[in-house]
Amino acid sequence: MREDAPGRAPASPAAYSLPLHTLRILGSCALSLLLWFSAGRAVRAALMWAGTELAHGDHRQVRLVVTTLVFTLIVLTELVVCVGMLHAARGALREIRARRAEGEADETLSGALNRAALLFAAIYVAWGFHREDAREFVSLDAMKRIDQDLQGALAGAEGEAGTILVGLDVRVSAAVAVAAYLLRTLFGWWHANGRVRGSGLLTAFFELGFALYGANALFAFAAERSDWLEDRAAVAALKGLLADLAEALPWWKEFWEAVAQVWPLLMEALVEPLTWLAVAALVYGAFVGDTRAVVRGTGLEAAAGRVERTHPLTRSALTGATAGVRDRWVPPVHAFRLVTRGGAALLGLFCLCHVALRVGADYADRGVRALVGSDFPFFWALFGGPVDFVRELVVGVLTVCLLAAAFDIAATRSRASGRALTG
Repeated sequence: MREDAPGRAPASPAAYSLPLHTLRILGSCALSLLLWFSAGRAVRAALMWAGTELAHGDHRQVRLVVTTLVFTLIVLTELVVCVGMLHAARGALREIRARRAEGEADETLSGALNRAALLFAAIYVAWGFHREDAREFVSLDAMKRIDQDLQGALAGAEGEAGTILVGLDVRVSAAVAVAAYLLRTLFGWWHANGRVRGSGLLTAFFELGFALYGANALFAFAAERSDWLEDRAAVAALKGLLADLAEALPWWKEFWEAVAQVWPLLMEALVEPLTWLAVAALVYGAFVGDTRAVVRGTGLEAAAGRVERTHPLTRSALTGATAGVRDRWVPPVHAFRLVTRGGAALLGLFCLCHVALRVGADYADRGVRALVGSDFPFFWALFGGPVDFVRELVVGVLTVCLLAAAFDIAATRSRASGRALTG
């Protein structure tokens, strides 16, 4: 492929070149991506094993506090690996080469981690991506303790398997969540003022800790007060209102059943890929966390300006009330605006390739298992792990290359039109 002359803007690539550009990036940095992914899986497996070992024994509540801390480190490992893989592909992007030709210095991995950590933590929790990690963590614990819990069940004792993330006392969970919130606020202030190196990553760590311990406290409170909540007049009135709506509107039940079927598909096909593209854009220098940047150039920009001119207390209350919505929707909306700079074809092809990777991997996995067969007892219990690792490796590496390629094409086309993205 022809290299662009130094000092000149790179040639504007076609949106339909996304698959080929993805493979080109893969060929340029395959080894680095493989090493990053493998190292991340090794650290993740070690942390999961350590967490399930620490969860059981004397001083149960102290052990569960440490176990949830280990799970927070597992989620943080996902952040480091994701940013590390995206950063490893940085040198293969035309946009980065154009910036280098303009004299812009390359950002270090620590700098990219410091900037991307907060956004990653926010969207990882807001969209519930940590639930899959939690299911795997709990499943490993249940598998390791199946003998002990079976013996305990036969003896009439209650088992501990599956409770390592929800067994904390509500008071302990609330106290640790408050401590994590205070530390998140402190490091967040330091990060905003550039006081402490690495404060962005530490802020993300305590953000994740606050979310996980807080969720544990809410779960424990709801479990202990479930009967009390069921008897409340407000709960009974809400259930009655929903029942009346279902009777008065014949289409009510069918409508929500249709929404329940379509929403997961919309999430996997559009929202999830755009959310991860937002992380990639932040790693490569497009700041996607700014709400004003999302509405810039639209009719909502004037409204955003009026909000910023309101009293500080009003802005603070409005910011807190809309935090969940912003964490969920600002990154994918900004990524949508970014990728549409490359044209509607780029958006459609990017989402199509993102879904096709996962669907193709599932069919390939099924084909391999059908081809090998399972005549040997417990064969896939022994060898299913390596097959799953290979599938996840292929999907993970290609997804990172796809994200980098989509950003590169959108940024290069934007640069060609005179709207260069700054780092």
